[in-house]
Amino acid sequence: MSFPGRSIQSDASQSEASASVPRTQWAGLLAIAAAVTLLHLLTNGRYGFHRDELQFLSDARHLDWGFVAYPPFTPVVERISMAVFGLSLAGLRLASVLAQAAAIVATGLMARELGGRELAQITAALAVAFSPLPMFEGTEFQYSSFDYLWWTLIALFTVRLLRSGNPRWWMAIGATVGVGLLTKYSIVFLIAGILAGVALSEARRFLKSPWFYSSILLAFLICLPNFLWQVHHQFISYQFLQYIHIRDVGEGRADGFLAGQFRVNVNLVATPLWIAGLVAFFRSRRYRMLGWVFVMTVALFYFAKGRDYYTAGAYPMLLAMGAAAAESWLRRLPSWGRRTVEGIYFTAFATCAAYIIAVVVPLASSGPLRTFVLDRNENLREEIGWDELVKTVASIRDSLPAERRASLGITDGNNGEHGAIEILGPAYGLPAPIGTTNSAWLRGYPTPPPTTLIVLGLSQEHADALFTNCRLAGHNGNAEGVPNEESRDHPDIFVCGPPRQSWQELWAQNKSFG
Repeated sequence: MSFPGRSIQSDASQSEASASVPRTQWAGLLAIAAAVTLLHLLTNGRYGFHRDELQFLSDARHLDWGFVAYPPFTPVVERISMAVFGLSLAGLRLASVLAQAAAIVATGLMARELGGRELAQITAALAVAFSPLPMFEGTEFQYSSFDYLWWTLIALFTVRLLRSGNPRWWMAIGATVGVGLLTKYSIVFLIAGILAGVALSEARRFLKSPWFYSSILLAFLICLPNFLWQVHHQFISYQFLQYIHIRDVGEGRADGFLAGQFRVNVNLVATPLWIAGLVAFFRSRRYRMLGWVFVMTVALFYFAKGRDYYTAGAYPMLLAMGAAAAESWLRRLPSWGRRTVEGIYFTAFATCAAYIIAVVVPLASSGPLRTFVLDRNENLREEIGWDELVKTVASIRDSLPAERRASLGITDGNNGEHGAIEILGPAYGLPAPIGTTNSAWLRGYPTPPPTTLIVLGLSQEHADALFTNCRLAGHNGNAEGVPNEESRDHPDIFVCGPPRQSWQELWAQNKSFG
């Protein structure tokens, strides 16, 4: 097999080939992105909000330069989406869909930069479009949707830096890193990988360039407001990340990290492509930096016991290089050999892609296909039951005497419950929730504080320890009997009197994460 960077094209021919993109190649990439976009637009309104989406929506109503669980970029995008689309599921998820469409196109362009022709570009784009994690990112509004795009763009700009030798590309890398730091803090692992890649390859020549250091300054300036917010809040997000990491490791969520690199992040049939891409990067003196970026980033996550999907954004560059390498190899085969290999590969790829779509995308609102996906997709199960929860809370409120309704508050035990009451509750005339989870804790409690409380997300024992005169008033679940975190772990709803301590003491002792 012949690998890009060694024998595909000379520097001059690569520069000439990269000067413009033929319309047919643009058409192919845009068609793939459009098809994925249409698939999500047609299916993203099937169920309900995910608990994480409800937290984003809640934080979007209280914009700041930082939040306990994440930087400010994602809530800002959701605030804009709410202003445009209201509470439309498909509308609010459109930004995530477009982010994944952009990542698909960027991967195809990366294959072109690496010497790939139309087949390589289409193959790389398809591999990203129909892999489990990227496909999932278009089904919900998550900060990881944008994080995936930033990683892909950073890789594209790095390829252009290494191909052209123009150090000004560091500014594009720095700007994207800065926005990435405003999106998801785990991008620091990629930053570490980039620095290691520079040091361990011929890219170390850029250490003498002022553009390299200017890019670092640019990234810092972009994320400076969030950094100052963290300083003001005693780096509360670091405490949150510590808690989440300990929880994930304790619950086994970090197990199977290496297996997940094959099972979660990339279409399984595309495994030979990304492996070939990694080998090609290391065999190329020009692009070896990216091989080290991948290896060092994945190694850091592995030894830090990160979750398997944290590294998903590192794969588009491998798929792009691998597709270019495979195309170069195929050109050496006789025509019947090329057709045979392509037929076998794309048939297997399409079969795997169909299964991924069936498991990840809510294709049906009812029937066997819906049962199939709910049995296999925990995230979709977490989209069910929030409207019923809010209706139940409203009915409990309505059953109370008028004097108790006059001083009523609603407390919650997790981010999903808090978001559901805050976002869906106004339609039922419910008051804003009082929460101690994540950024809700920073917002405090109302003045004067309520004397009657509807309590969600706590056990009877926990409710009795915090509040007076608690009684069971209802149950949290869903009429469809779909098992999820709410129906399984938080089934009871209580009506209680005031807290046993003062509100100030209660607040000081009950900050929580999760």
